[in-house]
Amino acid sequence: MSFTDTLKRSLGFEEEISTNKSNNFGGNVQRNYYTDDVTISPEQSFYEIVLIRPKSLDDMNYVVDQVVEENNPVILDLSFIEKKGKREFRMAGNKLKYIREHHGAEAFLLAQCKNKNLIIVAPNRVSLMKKD
Repeated sequence: MSFTDTLKRSLGFEEEISTNKSNNFGGNVQRNYYTDDVTISPEQSFYEIVLIRPKSLDDMNYVVDQVVEENNPVILDLSFIEKKGKREFRMAGNKLKYIREHHGAEAFLLAQCKNKNLIIVAPNRVSLMKKD
């Protein structure tokens, strides 16, 4: 059976009919039955992982919308906001703290160097595992 046949059958466009014509007593018995495949699909069919370099607090609002409303993980580079000053950098940190505390999001620091400050933020439906 080819990939396209399997795909059609799993989507319900085509059904496979199997026929059994013999039994243990030597008689001919014909039975038609359909094979059922069980498919398990996640709550959300796919997640978009957004990579963004926010340059203002309005961009941080977009990040909050992506994580809270769209349930998409976001990778942030906060270096632009960090260069703008401590006030804006602290406010961006407070937004991340808010979505972690009130919406159950997870956040991990991926990398930190002089010109990069990468953080991944994921909604509570997406599980992040940190391995050492």
